[in-house]
Amino acid sequence: MEIVLAEGLLESFRGRGRGTYVRAPRQRRTLPRTWTPGAAPGRLGLAPTGSPTSLEAESTAKVPAPARIAARLGITAGELCVRTEYEVLADLRCVLTATSWEPYALTKGTPVVLPEGGPLAGRGVVERMAQIGITVARIAEVPRPVQLDRETAQLLGTTPGAQAVLIERTHYDSGGRAVETADILVPAERWDITYDIPVDAAPPA
Repeated sequence: MEIVLAEGLLESFRGRGRGTYVRAPRQRRTLPRTWTPGAAPGRLGLAPTGSPTSLEAESTAKVPAPARIAARLGITAGELCVRTEYEVLADLRCVLTATSWEPYALTKGTPVVLPEGGPLAGRGVVERMAQIGITVARIAEVPRPVQLDRETAQLLGTTPGAQAVLIERTHYDSGGRAVETADILVPAERWDITYDIPVDAAPPA
């Protein structure tokens, strides 16, 4: 069993019918990166087309920010944040993961302190921040190639060491302050990420 797992020949299913099964060969598919706000999983901006899709999320408050996350948020390492971990599921398979961080000092005591709880649960960073008087003015994304560790590869139904695309996404308010940052992880062997940007959102030529 250990050898089979290490070779990535098994994959895990979530929800109804959950379990571990022999991995079937798959063709590459398109994963659109959209800029349209809306229902889950639109708040991550990445969702497969043509498949039933769902999203699982879990938020934890007062988590000390690791140094690399603190640097992206412009706060001190160890400063408290709200961390939310996401899994996007399509056809009962986990197709991508994301981990989001928001400074706890920014939202504590407000109805939007938990991204997936309260009156604006799941509505996205822009809409939630607007609720507390913060205007999100821009989003920066930095794609990086990475290799999957054993645990993450098993979750995503692929081989340890397989290539993935890590998108470092950060939301900034109108004053240039970072209000949220996230690591979005997509298996490169399975998905072609395509960007679809409306003309009025594109930079001038």
